[in-house]
Amino acid sequence: MAQKIDIKMVDEIAHLARLEFNDEAKGEILNDMNRMLAFVDKLNELDTDKVEPLIYMTDEKNVLREDDVKVTLTQDEALKNAPKRDSDYFKVPKVIDQNN
Repeated sequence: MAQKIDIKMVDEIAHLARLEFNDEAKGEILNDMNRMLAFVDKLNELDTDKVEPLIYMTDEKNVLREDDVKVTLTQDEALKNAPKRDSDYFKVPKVIDQNN
């Protein structure tokens, strides 16, 4: 049988995930996590000794289209409605501080 999760463990997991829950939500999460562990524990009942490891979920191959280069928007069209620009680029406020 898998380890049972208790409220203390829910609190620890919530702390690590930087989450906060009220007591009602903690109870629901505790119940859900124990149900998940019970479900996963059921897999231990299966005999997998003669089962090959699964590398891919399916034998299907991706069908990809050819990459066709198309000009869908010219540079002038892209810059047309920019609030600030120069001849070739968007102008945006500086976001990186050089002092750090």
